[in-house]
Formats: sequence, C-alpha cells, structure tokens
Amino acid sequence: PLWHLTAFVETLKVPDRYMFGPGPSNVPPRILEAGARPVIGHMHPEIFEIMSDIKSGIQYLFQTQNKMTFAVSGTGHSAMECAIFNTVEPGDSVLTAVNGIWGERAAEMAERIGGRVNAIVAPPGGIFTNEDIEKALSKHRPALFFLAHGESSTGVLHPLDGIGQLCHKYNCLFLVDSVASMGGSPLHMDQQEIDILYTGSQKVLNAPPGTAPISFSERACRKISSRKTKPLSFFLDFNWLTNYWGCDDKPTRVYHHTGPVTAFYSLRESLAVLCEEGLEASWERHRTVAEYFHAGLENIGLKLFVKDKQVRLPTVTTIIAPHGYDWKEITSYIMRTHNLEISGGLGPSAGLVRS
Repeated sequence: PLWHLTAFVETLKVPDRYMFGPGPSNVPPRILEAGARPVIGHMHPEIFEIMSDIKSGIQYLFQTQNKMTFAVSGTGHSAMECAIFNTVEPGDSVLTAVNGIWGERAAEMAERIGGRVNAIVAPPGGIFTNEDIEKALSKHRPALFFLAHGESSTGVLHPLDGIGQLCHKYNCLFLVDSVASMGGSPLHMDQQEIDILYTGSQKVLNAPPGTAPISFSERACRKISSRKTKPLSFFLDFNWLTNYWGCDDKPTRVYHHTGPVTAFYSLRESLAVLCEEGLEASWERHRTVAEYFHAGLENIGLKLFVKDKQVRLPTVTTIIAPHGYDWKEITSYIMRTHNLEISGGLGPSAGLVRS
C-alpha cells in the first residue's frame, strides 16, 4: 500500500521573525521578490547575463579586479572547501590562525585532504600580531595561511593590513574568510594582497543562504594550475567552476552542475542593493549602529566579550552571559516573548556568550 503524507496537504506556513543572530539575516522584500521570479535553465543565455552581473557585483564588493571571481553553489562552508581543496595537495604545509571556530574548521578541512596542518592559537576574543604571524610563517613555511577576518563565534574583527605582504615574503597564499564581515567592515582584496577571499550570501548581503562569493588572485591560480593531482572534489573543482561562470575566456561553457538559478536571482539583487547604497556608506552604517548598540548594552550593565573596541566585529556583537543565568533560557525567553532570534556561543565561545 502507498504511504500518505497528510502533513503536506496544506500550503506551507513559515513564521515572521526578527533574525538578530549571527545569520541568516532577514531578507528584504525586493530580494525575496527577485528570488520568486520564474525559473529558467541554468545554461540559458539570460542566466549567463545574471551570472555576469553577479561577478561584477562581487568584484566591487571585494574591491578586486580578479577575473576568477564567481559564486559557489552552497553556503560559506562550500567556499571554504573550494578554496582549500583547490590550493592544497597531500603533503602541503598549511597554517591556520585559530581564535575561534573558523580556524578550527579550516584546519580540519585541510587535514582531511592530506595537508600538514599547523596552527597559531589565540584565546577566544584575541587576535594575532603581524610578528606572531611572521614567526609562524618562517617556522612552518606553509603553502597556505588561513585567517578569519570576521570571527563570528567570538565577535572579533581581525586586522588584515600587512599580512598579505608577509605571506608573499614566504611564498605563501593568503586565504581570508569574510563571511561575517564582508560589506560591514572595510576590506580591500587587491590592496591588502589577499589571494583567496570568500563570503556568504546570508549575512550583510541579506540574501537567502545558498550562494558563496569567492575570488582567486593570479598567484592562487598559478598554484592551482601547477597541481600534480586533481582536486579531491569534482563539485568544487576550480577549473570546472570557472568555466561554468565564464571566467576562463573559453568559447563555450560545459555543463558542470545545475546552478541554483533562483538563488542567483537573489544574490544578484542583493549585490545591486549594496551597490546602490555604496560600500563606504554600508561600512559607516554598520560602524555607527554597532557603536550605538555597544554603548547601550554597557549602559544597562552588560559586558561585551571583546574588550578592545578596535577589534569588535560591527556585524556580530558578543555579550558575556550574566553570572547565574543560563544563556539558553535567556535566548528561549526572547524568542517566545519577542519573536526575536539571538544565539549562544559557538565552538570555543559555547556557553560563554550570546550574539
């Protein structure tokens, strides 16, 4: 006999909520409406035009002229794996900066594909000096150095100036995770000599989760082209993806995977919204609102997890859970009473903070 799923008979209903956690963010009507446009083929010329718009928007967002700029079909983790899987071969030395969960994740990904991983470690809420980084680069001589610009698990915005130059001094690629910071804090990929940069669609861009902008420098492309082995993942293979996105100047695009066309619509529209506002205006808006918010929290007696105001992430605020209170009870109460999401800590900050 056939099974009957009566739960699917009624039209889908989803609650409206204030999404004030570290992501995803609320999606504005204009971007929601873009995502509801009719589905067309993932190899149609019209979708290629939309993909071209996306590439240009990402180049502006990242402040880069890199030709190899596109969006991975997946969330930020897929872009992280795309970066690591294409540039790291078995036996390559990899250095990760661990001051929260994302350095830990990058290290695990590199280990899984045979990288020789070393880490520099700072306590949650801390940062690394350029001297710390250069010492580790000199000692381990990595092919790739990973750093999270916006460490959402702890609320840290890590300084980037000078690190790209240090990496290149030691013939190392500089990989930066900007999922939590992109669009909310100044970042200049080319000027700061970042070799691989990625972000996610669901944070400052205010698009639904599911696409991850990424860009590769010429130096990173040379490392990839000199590989002795194929990347472990076919789905995340740089050469296939850059052909699908029309980055490689080949006369035809070959079918690789079925791109999430409606997610492309949303990403394209979110980039258009950001371009209309302007990057500098977006950076200033996030800075101003974050400073106002931080002052208000401290005025009512709450303590912020990141003590140094200069390295507080303007897009994610971490608050020390008050002594004697269960953070899960606090977040559950706020959700029940105000229909508002805030989150607990993640990784090294689990149980310590709310964000």
